[in-house]
Amino acid sequence: MQKYYKIFTLVMITGFFWVTPAFTQTSDDLERMIRGSKTRAALVQNVQKAVVHIKVEKIMRSPDGRSLNNPRDLYNDEFFRRFFPELQPPNNQQPKKRKDPNREFRQKGMGSGSIIDAEGYILTNHHVVGEADEILVVLYNGDERKAKLVGTDPESDIAVVKIEGNGLPVLPMGDSDNILVGEDVIAVGNPFGLIQTVTYGIVSAKGRSNVGINEYENFIQTDAAINPGNSGGPLVSLRGEIIGVNSAIFSQSGGYQGIGFAVPINMARKIMRDLIDKGIVSRGWLGVGIQDVSHDLVKAFKLKSTKGSLITGIMQDTPAQKAGMRKGDVVIRINDKLIQNSNHLRNEIANAGAFAEIEMELIRDGKTVLLKLKLDERPKKIGRMKTLPEPTQTLEQVELLGMIVEELSEENAKQLGIEPGIGVVISNVKSGSPAEKSGLLPGMIVQEAERQAVSNIDTFKEIINDIDQGKGILLFIRTSNSSRYIFLQEN
Repeated sequence: MQKYYKIFTLVMITGFFWVTPAFTQTSDDLERMIRGSKTRAALVQNVQKAVVHIKVEKIMRSPDGRSLNNPRDLYNDEFFRRFFPELQPPNNQQPKKRKDPNREFRQKGMGSGSIIDAEGYILTNHHVVGEADEILVVLYNGDERKAKLVGTDPESDIAVVKIEGNGLPVLPMGDSDNILVGEDVIAVGNPFGLIQTVTYGIVSAKGRSNVGINEYENFIQTDAAINPGNSGGPLVSLRGEIIGVNSAIFSQSGGYQGIGFAVPINMARKIMRDLIDKGIVSRGWLGVGIQDVSHDLVKAFKLKSTKGSLITGIMQDTPAQKAGMRKGDVVIRINDKLIQNSNHLRNEIANAGAFAEIEMELIRDGKTVLLKLKLDERPKKIGRMKTLPEPTQTLEQVELLGMIVEELSEENAKQLGIEPGIGVVISNVKSGSPAEKSGLLPGMIVQEAERQAVSNIDTFKEIINDIDQGKGILLFIRTSNSSRYIFLQEN
């Protein structure tokens, strides 16, 4: 029994030393924490003075006279449509129809903004003020002032409004390019109308795109709590500088889930200046089709990495054509910015502005090419290709890794607005085949195979008969609204 007691005592003693903390907090450590907390609080107090609450009203005229001034207003509000798209109104609150078809109603909304000029210019979101008929700004001290819309840009969700003022507190602008993932940030706004709410978090990620919110996306992602009403408010660094404009959250539950998105201030700054100076935003235009570089395409194009943007088409009479760019070029640098992907290239061209002169570095057939060119202004409307009708059966077909192609008929070519003799059409794709897994679909046109032009079914057969299909084949595909390269390979 004495033997077991000694063992037990040893275990207890060992456990005692294991749970003893390796670091003991001192009064100096506590004082440093308190000073840091008070410093952050002082920063917030300065920031709050330049953050405003925005209240908007939109005059609506319902054709059936339905009033929006009831609890169902909530479900028509832009904030809830933007943040909680799955939210539906109760079925038992159907409003009654009114007799007056011309009756006017007022729909209310809310948001936030940052004073960026002492004379009263305020930076906010398009979805807060873009459709408003009346805009009211509530300052930090409680003063309410009417505001007018200076300009708005739906494609980036940035807008500027102005109030009458002089010597107003201004929120200085930082450099969002230099902010690092993991840095502390503060969000200030008016979530759900709760004035001057402050939340604290970090930068979770940068360069978020393909979120599906805006036409131009390069979001800063943060876990600082952002909710409806924070829209248009600032995301601030610990220097007290605005580094982003809070725009949206990701939510599957209808509530905050730790993923918020802000438009970088470096992107918003140029848009803001255009809106103040001209009332509209002018973006650069290159005139190319682009796609990301996948790992398969790195191999096919003999590249060193997936960084860059692959050119899939050159439009007529555009800066790209005039500068001698070619399909298959990979853009890796614009001025001093190394291009990460196609969205990055698109944003850099747009942000450079109309008629800007740029230097471009690209890879062509494994060699570096430098080009200097002058951008055009992005067209207001960009034409889209016509949809290809269902292909008709022909006598001769060729199968390649699960896709069946046939001659491109004059009828199909006419529907696309192209000349016959520029490719073969995919008539069928077998389920579970490499072609299906690569995203190929019936109706797509194969215009190139292994960088060689495919004019008809005979040239297609000649090309594929001369290659080792086991090593894969690079195809250039034209779809109903775009063109892209696809590397097709056996499973």
